[in-house]
Amino acid sequence: MKHAHTRKFDHPFHWPDPPLQVVLVEPEIPPNTGNIARMCAATGSGLHLIEPLGFRLDDAKLKRAGLDYWDAIAPVVHPDWDAYERVCRPSRFFLFSTGGTQNIFTTAFQPGDHLVFGPETRGLSDALLARYPDRIVGIPLQTRHVRSLNLSTAAGIAVYEALRQINAGRGADQNLNTLPS
Repeated sequence: MKHAHTRKFDHPFHWPDPPLQVVLVEPEIPPNTGNIARMCAATGSGLHLIEPLGFRLDDAKLKRAGLDYWDAIAPVVHPDWDAYERVCRPSRFFLFSTGGTQNIFTTAFQPGDHLVFGPETRGLSDALLARYPDRIVGIPLQTRHVRSLNLSTAAGIAVYEALRQINAGRGADQNLNTLPS
């Protein structure tokens, strides 16, 4: 962090080891990727970008959204999905899609899981979803109002739900805070 923050509080938390990995397949909008990079820095999560990208990594909008945090995450860029699988060899990964029939809140996440998201305008390809039908996860939403969530919002929900579950598995939920009556 480049600037001191006087209102910072270090909440007791068990960060996963190995850390979660966020995988963006063909991201298109620089500020979304920048926001996700910032979230990865805040959570100690890795970031993987699968080409083609809809922007250059030195894009000012990308850097601005990631603020001072971009250099803290060292994103790994892969030329395509197959290269990502060859290099990372993820033992567990989940594909997030508006058509996912597995509910995020009933999916059991573990340290080191890879959370995979598709391009903003079209989502993950039908071919990729068909290849791994048992790994497709959805986030509940009222589809009569919207067709999908913003990519950075969906990634944030997924990462923090996985962190919540992992932390709860270590007994952290025993000390839940309650609001005063």
